[in-house]
Amino acid sequence: MLLLLYQEGPSTEGIFRRSGSAKTCKELKEKLDSGIEVDLACESIFVTASLFKDFLRNIPGSILSSQLCDKWVSVMDQGNNEEKIKSIQRLIEQLPRANVVLLRYIFGVLHGIEIRSEENQMNAFNLAICIAPSLLWPPVSSTPDIESEFTKKISSLVQFLTENCCRIFGDEITSLFGEI
Repeated sequence: MLLLLYQEGPSTEGIFRRSGSAKTCKELKEKLDSGIEVDLACESIFVTASLFKDFLRNIPGSILSSQLCDKWVSVMDQGNNEEKIKSIQRLIEQLPRANVVLLRYIFGVLHGIEIRSEENQMNAFNLAICIAPSLLWPPVSSTPDIESEFTKKISSLVQFLTENCCRIFGDEITSLFGEI
């Protein structure tokens, strides 16, 4: 899934913004959940992007860990970019190893899309708006106003992570998928 998004996302206008066919997504999700092999290369890249966001939303406690939610939200209130990066790196160290590995690949994909934003219309801000709600959510539900404010803060964080992913995760993030 991530490899397809890495390969096709940068040249696809509106990737992560446009939804795939709900019927196709539902059918493919059922197949994937039951262990049936699916060739996503035969599907629309928008279906793959929708399935991937659904996968992220179904990670128990979120990939960034709802237990660390308050700390993630407060990162963007800190001083300069260096302080934010250090705080983010400390939070990443608190995540399970599998989450960190997946995050590196996610931000490798987002970085590849963002550097071709002139072509795909998906700069770091647009990507963050589309993907942030799938990466972190509060541990308890709240009022619509509080959820709206939370979404803005998390989107700002994801935008910062995307724009600074090489400094946060290391320069090798740009070559995680090898030469394709």
